[in-house]
Amino acid sequence: MKKSLFSPVLILFIFSILYLLITFAQDISQFSLPEGAKARFGKGYVNQIQYSPDGTRLAVASSIGIWLYDTTTYKEIALLTGHTGNVPCIAFNPDGSLLASGSWDKTVRLWDMKTGKHKQTLTGHLHAIVSVVFSPDGKTLVSGSTGKRDGDKIFGAQILMWNTDTGKHSRTLTAQGHVNSLAFSPDGKTFASGEGWPEYVVQLWDANTGKKRHKFTAHTDWVNCIAFPPNKNILVSASIDGTIHIWNANTGKHNQTLTEHTRGINTIAFSPDGSLIATGDWFNIVLWDATTGISTHTLDTEHVKSVTFSPDGKTFASAHHGRNPLIVWDVATWTQKHAIIGYTHPVLDITLSSDNNTLASGGFDPDIYLWDVVTGKPINKLQAETNYIHSVAFSPDGQTLASGSSRATVFLWDVITNTKKHTFSAKHEDLIQLRSVAFSPDLNILAGGSFETVHLWNVVKGELIRTLQGHTGDVHSVAFSPDGKLLATGSDVEHIGEDHSFGYKGVRLWDVESGEQKEILKGKMGDIYSVAFSPDGKTLASGEGWADYAIRLWDISTGEQKQILKGHTGIVHSVVFSPDGMRLASGSGDNTIRLWDVATGKHIRTFKGHTWYVNSVIFNANGSMLASGSYDGTVLLWDIAVSDDKK
Repeated sequence: MKKSLFSPVLILFIFSILYLLITFAQDISQFSLPEGAKARFGKGYVNQIQYSPDGTRLAVASSIGIWLYDTTTYKEIALLTGHTGNVPCIAFNPDGSLLASGSWDKTVRLWDMKTGKHKQTLTGHLHAIVSVVFSPDGKTLVSGSTGKRDGDKIFGAQILMWNTDTGKHSRTLTAQGHVNSLAFSPDGKTFASGEGWPEYVVQLWDANTGKKRHKFTAHTDWVNCIAFPPNKNILVSASIDGTIHIWNANTGKHNQTLTEHTRGINTIAFSPDGSLIATGDWFNIVLWDATTGISTHTLDTEHVKSVTFSPDGKTFASAHHGRNPLIVWDVATWTQKHAIIGYTHPVLDITLSSDNNTLASGGFDPDIYLWDVVTGKPINKLQAETNYIHSVAFSPDGQTLASGSSRATVFLWDVITNTKKHTFSAKHEDLIQLRSVAFSPDLNILAGGSFETVHLWNVVKGELIRTLQGHTGDVHSVAFSPDGKLLATGSDVEHIGEDHSFGYKGVRLWDVESGEQKEILKGKMGDIYSVAFSPDGKTLASGEGWADYAIRLWDISTGEQKQILKGHTGIVHSVVFSPDGMRLASGSGDNTIRLWDVATGKHIRTFKGHTWYVNSVIFNANGSMLASGSYDGTVLLWDIAVSDDKK
């Protein structure tokens, strides 16, 4: 009797556990999280895409790593992380057993595609790696990098050749410009490099000796992409100048110029049988007959970054910087089969609602994203109809969201209905963008910082109250004191000294009711990018740029500097106090978040995981969680309940 009752219960329990494991595995907010992180919102932004040789996987090089998709379902199956910088390029070896990725961190990583594990890291480049390619026999990997500009010359742009069996570096070639693209000829005897500034050339190299064979100079701007077809002795190159050139790969002679594009071309790919050429610019994908050079189809898309054909030639994928990041097309009909969403633009600012349930993010995107903090899933997108969103702020009651845009406009959104309530325009002849917005504690006033000025609007009436003038540069940050009587503003400083590394007058305090400037905080400082009041209103924190990248704590009653916190090696874009005022979090251009003890000024912990600037940090209401928004296009949620001595 016990046995018959126990078995169904046991079976039900097992199925429940399996269901939870499957559900967890499919939750992409949990994929490959850095240490200390609880969840990730957004997938970063897309750089390059490529099908595996057997067509079962689609790999996406992104700002945070390499995403892998099952091409049957086009669902995420893995996120390969380990690079500490943006990943602009990937390449499969011919049998699909290896994937190579190149990064801004100056390394190439090799990944085992059977296990998804990191296999080896190749080092030797002096600058960011932006192109990788395997030879047709898979024995050689070639990687290309950018260089360092000095006047009208470039130094350190390299092409490195590697033995894929040993991982050893075999040869270094000096490029004439940034090596944007690499391609091997089908016979493996030659490879080509498409290069950018300063000479905009295509070069052919002998794969055995490393010697230059030909140099093509028809382009007048950056050569972004090159490709060999599988069955002809030609090379095709495409450029920001909007032209496509076809060359004889044996003789180096120019065969043809294709001029259908009206914008710079970012990507090129041949169909597996070599009959079609696909090219993409910022507005269109054009399909060409490879024999005649006549365009056969034009796909109306946006911001095309990368294109690739599946090995069987039946499917075509395109990657974008627009609202539809990844599109899979049916080649027979040139209609869309799938749209893969979740990729986002660089994040410039984030804000949490008062109930901690909703996070809003804005950045290099015409949309504002709303995320469910509990589930990690996107809730909605608010279409601001502007170039990008520089700043976002929830009202204290959580019912209104303000966004400052690149067009000198502030939108107020009703979060319940997701509709616009008011539009505020800042009138200033030199104004480019509203860099920071903040609500007063009583909800009556919205402050917006712009070029040299700060605007105060009546939230209820939608009217401009007054404009605060005095700053001499961009006002990067505004913050109300907890009682709403003071407004702190941080801006570019009035630089002094030969190297302009420091200046004065970057932090100012204003009387909100009268609009009068109460004080300019005294002291030598860098440009101020963020200001924040402590919960008791007695201390102001300011985060600055070059040369110290310091955080300064100011006594509001005296205007004197209390402490200086140092440790960041990049601009301090954001500072925020914990709700109890005992800790301070800072986000920096060094890609890290630091946690500080306010009383002692000591560094508590550094959170690492973003691959680009951390532009915004914010605590939840009880201080147990910290959210960070980054230029890498993601928001990370961090668990603050960690040991204080963990560095």
